Amino acid sequence: MYPGTFAITKPNHPAVIFTSTGEVITYKQLNERSNRIAHLLRTCGVMRGDVIAIFMENLPEFIDIAWACQRSGLYYCAISSYLKPNEIAYILNDCKPKVFFTSDYKYEVAQQAIDMSDSVTSMFIVGDDRGKFKSLSQATLELPTSNLDDEVEGSDLLYSSGTTGNPKGVKMPLSFNEMGTNVAIQFLLSALYSASEHSVYLSPAPLYHAAPLRFTLAIHRIGGTALIMDKFSPEDYLQAVQQYGATHSQVVPTMFIRMLKLDKAIRNKFDVSSLKCVIHAAAPCPIPIKEQMIDWFGPIIYEYYAGTEGNGFVAIDSYDWLRHKGSVGKPLIGKIHILDEDENELGSEVDGTVYFDGGARFEYLNDPEKTKKSRSKQGYSTLGDVGHLDKDGFLYLTDRKAYMIISGGVNIYPQEAENLLATHEKVADVAVFGIPDPDLGEQVKAVVQPVDYSEASKDLEYELLEFCRKNLSNIKCPKSIDFLDELPRLPTGKLYKRLLRDTYLNKT
Repeated sequence: MYPGTFAITKPNHPAVIFTSTGEVITYKQLNERSNRIAHLLRTCGVMRGDVIAIFMENLPEFIDIAWACQRSGLYYCAISSYLKPNEIAYILNDCKPKVFFTSDYKYEVAQQAIDMSDSVTSMFIVGDDRGKFKSLSQATLELPTSNLDDEVEGSDLLYSSGTTGNPKGVKMPLSFNEMGTNVAIQFLLSALYSASEHSVYLSPAPLYHAAPLRFTLAIHRIGGTALIMDKFSPEDYLQAVQQYGATHSQVVPTMFIRMLKLDKAIRNKFDVSSLKCVIHAAAPCPIPIKEQMIDWFGPIIYEYYAGTEGNGFVAIDSYDWLRHKGSVGKPLIGKIHILDEDENELGSEVDGTVYFDGGARFEYLNDPEKTKKSRSKQGYSTLGDVGHLDKDGFLYLTDRKAYMIISGGVNIYPQEAENLLATHEKVADVAVFGIPDPDLGEQVKAVVQPVDYSEASKDLEYELLEFCRKNLSNIKCPKSIDFLDELPRLPTGKLYKRLLRDTYLNKT
């Protein structure tokens, strides 16, 4: 099923509500709007298997465009709305879209990016005509609202966040299945998370990111309602849960931390009892943080580990997590293998690189070397994470392999210190990474965003270092701590660690 189905069976049911404005888009409207854009793309000469690009903030038109492509057998590349012109141009020159969509707010950046690319032949803007960009609303005004004669399923073509280098485009093979064909994430949403046509899914993250985009489109395949926030703030999130009776939501651990940092009087004034399932992913969650969230929300916290690549899917509910604290669960898609540096299988409780076998096949667009590096000699694929399996087959993640610190010949994964420091009452956010050391090769460095920046001082540094030393072996503890008023996080919640590391590398 898909919006075209529900445009007939429940045309006036809300498909999307934007929480900041209260704007409602019904299934009938979503179906008609996406059909008009699908016809527009055909008039632009875009055919099955071609690529288009979307560069805009969370707007209703974002979802219209995504569904227009999904029902036209196209690839749609959703580009981070926070990228700079040269970063956007890199993606455009890599995936070569024929059509580019942007917003009035992002026009200046979009125009500069287009000037550095030569693949785009048609450009549209949410707003009035501007420069080379034609008004999307005017361009679609007289176009049919009927379905294309040859509707087939398309796919997203998404890029990694580029936190450890240039972003990689993840391209799945198109099957051109009949429109409305079940997809894996629809099955997961229904079977694993008990979502139905009565569900209200709250998405607090940017739509260009894989999980918010895919889960939002999946809720439309079962006839539910998607609540879209412009951006996350802890109080606005809780307000949206209460106001709209959200039943399902997906967050990242940083959002948990920020909600828990709210004054209890603020937290307790919101009714969150409508929530049946809150899913988190994207980064390991500190154990004390998750314990507090389960105490607050109840045993409705679910976690999964997966990537844009779709090569595997690991999941865990609150009950299993309380018995296996720190685990991300067991695989539902793909079999897990933990391999050493020579790609030999490791036993339980031993850290190694996490590989999947039997999940979806993928390739990194125009980068066969990166694709090759993601495969083992057995043909398994990895996202570059390190972890281990316990004796019961539950997976525990240690950190990203790329973030490993080698100090005096010892391998150190900074996630452990990050998770610990995040629980300190004076810490709002934290990043731990390696910096050059003349004797040891690298040393452990922490950068902290204090809850109250006026407390940033040598005294606070000493307090936090002592907190680490009481709970971790000295080798894992930061040697020093710097303070920032805000850490560079992507709107998805992912830490832009490369930016911090580069700052310190440039100082040496």
